[in-house]
Amino acid sequence: MTDLDKLVAILAAVQVDPGNRGLATVPGNNLFTATATDFQAACHSLAVHPNLIPLVVTGFIIPSVSPPRFETDGPLGAVFLVRAFVELKVWAKFATDPGCYGAVIRGIIESGIPHHWVQKNGRDDNDLLIDNISPEGRDVGGVTHVISIERPGPAADGRCRTMRGRDITDLMLPATHLFSQDDDTPRGWETIGIGDGGNEIGMGKVPHETVLANVPNGDAIHCRVPTDHLIVAGVSNWGAYALAAGLFVLLQMRPTIDLFDPDREKRILESMVRAGPLIDGVTGKKTATVDGLTWDEYVKPLVRIREILAL
Repeated sequence: MTDLDKLVAILAAVQVDPGNRGLATVPGNNLFTATATDFQAACHSLAVHPNLIPLVVTGFIIPSVSPPRFETDGPLGAVFLVRAFVELKVWAKFATDPGCYGAVIRGIIESGIPHHWVQKNGRDDNDLLIDNISPEGRDVGGVTHVISIERPGPAADGRCRTMRGRDITDLMLPATHLFSQDDDTPRGWETIGIGDGGNEIGMGKVPHETVLANVPNGDAIHCRVPTDHLIVAGVSNWGAYALAAGLFVLLQMRPTIDLFDPDREKRILESMVRAGPLIDGVTGKKTATVDGLTWDEYVKPLVRIREILAL
């Protein structure tokens, strides 16, 4: 397979809709087709930067449990991306809410990244916790890319909502300041969004009419905040797997077998669920599952990506 063939196959592996969320209800005019070229562009943007420093932002709270908890989709993908960046010797940052922070840290440590590599960088202006990941445990400097994985963003009325339309604006810290563009003051970094429902940061790149035609509650939940590049996947964590795989392909580097190992991924998720605690965003249960899928269903794209990468 050529590199292009691999990228096409990787994207195809994650662009299925197991939860029937309306990602591709209308053939030829849906959330997948609206962002058809974004995946390759996102991978290329990361691969060509000479001094890549990504900031990974995640965390989506589920209000239907008491107390509300953060879900497994998003944090697991964020940890996966951090692991991939470390393999590529790219030092990264991550940001999340205090209620999700413990789970992300636990996943990073469980993955084998030494604890002393994690340096607390404090809070940003909106109180999001930001950490650095580097061998020296130091501030890695100014970011070049901000990547959102399953992070809710505001609809037209400025409110963030779940797929069912529940307002969660006041249950989470704002993160859109990292992605908004001021015409008078350029951001200084590129942005990548990863989502699976239409209500996540980045989905503002999809025309509102397309969201309306495909996604139930689309008018109420559609996040209007765009990103430079948007990866729409059936599960947001899958989008993280795809982005990491595409980066390895373009850099002509072979990942370790451990990185894309489904069994390793499950052990990391189990540790994160215990530490968070995190819950399945669909079932509301404190289980090592994602979006209500069985583990075998969930890892199908990961297994396919392993095949594409010949691991």
